[in-house]
Amino acid sequence: MKKTIFTLLTAMTLVMSSCMAPGLGTGIGTTSNNSTGGVLTSILGSVLGSVLFGGTTFDQSGILGSWNYNAPSAAFTTQQALTNAGGAATIANMASSLASNYGNIGINRNNTSFSFLDGNKFSAKVNGIPFSGTYTYNPQNGEIALKTATETIKGNVTKTEKGMGLMFDSTQMVNILQKEGKVSNTAAVQAVSKLAKSANGARVGFELTR
Repeated sequence: MKKTIFTLLTAMTLVMSSCMAPGLGTGIGTTSNNSTGGVLTSILGSVLGSVLFGGTTFDQSGILGSWNYNAPSAAFTTQQALTNAGGAATIANMASSLASNYGNIGINRNNTSFSFLDGNKFSAKVNGIPFSGTYTYNPQNGEIALKTATETIKGNVTKTEKGMGLMFDSTQMVNILQKEGKVSNTAAVQAVSKLAKSANGARVGFELTR
């Protein structure tokens, strides 16, 4: 069955509705003394510079080129999974925690990138560590598989307002960070893994821009 990534587009709608409530910030970049409002508005203002579009994928040629890390991304595989997990507040908390842990790891635009080339080849850097191989991509559902010399890492691609969301389940994300990125901050990796396992259908990863 085709899986659709209902991501932060849904969360954005819910967050904007929440932000109209008393005690919460009323727009992007605003601040609030309310802790929940502060999380929501800070995510909108920084982490969600691009909002992931649920279910909108690239065609085969659309992913070609070089993509650099821009921000954390979080998603759920279905709208029901998102609703069951708690909706916008859960997405906001996940993105905030990802930003903190990626910062502790040291992930940034200069050391984390993915390049998809003609002939289904790819090259990447995570945490400054390069790896490469071949990939397969299904433009109908956004599923992607990165095949290195030692493993196959399966994930999902979705469009964002600014670029691409590349997301993984818990096991695949740990592989990306530790096996490929050689991240030594075990506590941060475990925290990211825990986020991806925090609710059924959760996915975590990177927003990438050209």
